[in-house]
Amino acid sequence: MAAAEYRRVPEEIEGLPKGIKYIIGNEAAERFSFYGMRTILVVFMTKYLHWMLEGTVGTAMSKAEANEHYHSFIAATYFFPVLGSILSDVFIGKYRTILSLSIVYCLGHLSLALMGAPGLSPGMWLFVGLALIAFGSGGIKPCVSAHVGDQFGRKNSHLMTRVFQWFYFAINFGSTASTVMTPWLLEWYGPHIAFGVPGVLMALATLLFWMGRHVFIHVPAGGMNFIRETFSREGVNALLKLMLIYAFVAVFWGMFDQTGSSWVIQAENMNRWFLGVEWLESQIQVVNPILVMILIPLFQFVVYPAVDKVFLLTPIRKISIGFFLTAGSFALVALAQELIDKGHTPSIAWQLWSYVLLTAGEVMISITGLEFSYTQAPKTMKSVIMAVWLFSVSLGNIFTSYINHSIQTPGVSEIAAGVDGLKVDSEASVGEWKVRTTSRTIEGAERPGKTVQVAGLDGNFDTADDVVLQFDDYMKLTGVETPDNAALQDAADLIVQHYLKSGSSDVDRSLPSLEQAQALLQGKTDSYGNALQYKLLSRDHYRITSSGADRQPQTRWDLIVSGHVSRVAPIGDAVSGGATEYTWLEQQMISTLGEEGRAMVEQARGEIPETRFDADITVGGQDTLEGADYFWFWTRTIFYTAVLFVPVGYFYKEKSYIQDESEESEDPTAAADAENPATTD
Repeated sequence: MAAAEYRRVPEEIEGLPKGIKYIIGNEAAERFSFYGMRTILVVFMTKYLHWMLEGTVGTAMSKAEANEHYHSFIAATYFFPVLGSILSDVFIGKYRTILSLSIVYCLGHLSLALMGAPGLSPGMWLFVGLALIAFGSGGIKPCVSAHVGDQFGRKNSHLMTRVFQWFYFAINFGSTASTVMTPWLLEWYGPHIAFGVPGVLMALATLLFWMGRHVFIHVPAGGMNFIRETFSREGVNALLKLMLIYAFVAVFWGMFDQTGSSWVIQAENMNRWFLGVEWLESQIQVVNPILVMILIPLFQFVVYPAVDKVFLLTPIRKISIGFFLTAGSFALVALAQELIDKGHTPSIAWQLWSYVLLTAGEVMISITGLEFSYTQAPKTMKSVIMAVWLFSVSLGNIFTSYINHSIQTPGVSEIAAGVDGLKVDSEASVGEWKVRTTSRTIEGAERPGKTVQVAGLDGNFDTADDVVLQFDDYMKLTGVETPDNAALQDAADLIVQHYLKSGSSDVDRSLPSLEQAQALLQGKTDSYGNALQYKLLSRDHYRITSSGADRQPQTRWDLIVSGHVSRVAPIGDAVSGGATEYTWLEQQMISTLGEEGRAMVEQARGEIPETRFDADITVGGQDTLEGADYFWFWTRTIFYTAVLFVPVGYFYKEKSYIQDESEESEDPTAAADAENPATTD
């Protein structure tokens, strides 16, 4: 059947449209695909990416940089709905837009599955894949649910609610299943399988959609009428009014999507045993779609009617309450992080309660906002408004990405990527660093590699503030020589001595608190006269910092020793020589580094005869906003947003545009959005 012969008008039948089964199957597979790769993205970037090339170990990505890239990806994904809606409504229609961009989507997953293959570095494969997925996934977002509505005529329109319930179930089923399964695949089968399985599901989704081509209703593109209607006086006024609301909602999205970034990173330092199961740090995200399915009917049939008996719960008031609930959820996460910063290991239940508040906020902001957007959009602008609503998600994630970018300071560890090709005694600039390779090695280096001299604050070589870096054959940073190595190591030794005296075994020993460390380090300075500053990062991690040659804290000249305690696993908890299967990452470490890698695995597992203390010296590279301060920053941000929204909502003048019965039969797309606006995600 040629494209021109596709049916453009729904059949007047009383049963379900023939194409619905293909759309529902497509949506379940596509949501599995998207949420599967998104769930593991931050964990992959921080723990796996630098192990992706055989025989080579790169530099691990920092947590702030991973957060930045994650939110940039989400921002791009929710920017492309604007382009997708234009492509669909102006040029080629919904069906062709969905099918063509789904192919782009599949190519993105293929790129992720090929990380480590020849031709591109793993990092380049990653970013090419994310760009293609963002374009494909984002571009089809404003089209899919509207395509469902296109399938209905006047006689079977009463079935639309039931179909959208199944459609919404497919979304949550796909996302729930992938959030549980994909982290497990990453842990035991590695990135190729963990990213490959969502790719296969996306290919299946595309195939299912293509199989329905002869039974779908193909509504043609509107051409330039779309542009004229969008930029009419009425359209522009409605859009500007809604954009004021969306500016506030964007802040919510920038925080909500941190459940896949900063919340995952926090979960690494929590006790993840809950309900008799030890959860992987990224699996906790499954709580959100489960709670959504519970809270939507609870709010609709219990909470909202109860509140309406006290005061009228308008859409604006729902959104306002949602902001305050979100502030409460981040306050709980911040309190949990304070416990981590004090050396405790709080239960993952802290995050579970935070999810309850955050998901309640999502229901009141997201679903209400979509419905409100639909009613406030002129009749010819329903799809445009839905695309701009999704764009608010992009703006929020741009803001979060910017914050995570701005809190990073350059560190000498980033030099590794720029000196691999330099010959001995040659000079170059790598980022903000002036470097020169030398033939000597740092004393105590385990094996020879490449030595790099870094000019200090004065910009000259062979002066007192120079730093020397030792890289091994894999271009992994193995040693850093600063003017204050001895002072930093002495300070680390004091911390170790306190730890050993704090208890009789690793079970009851602890690193010093801030007050205890201040007493231990009193009077200790670096060669520039800067006092040494201590920070407890978690139960087994600490950091000692001096301000370095520029005497300014939190700059690239900071001198840092990062300490880590590897505890001996209690009897009964330790695994013995090969009795427990190695994870994919452990196998990769052993195959890449041999016995050195095996020793690293055993140390991480606690299979060591006695406690190990590591103190790695570096220069720069710390984040200016971290720990509980990071979460309190976001708590204040959403709280101020909530307070400022109150007067905006009070003075906002609503103007509803609702389809009448005749218009509804002519505009199935709008009808679809009206029946279930929440499905536009």
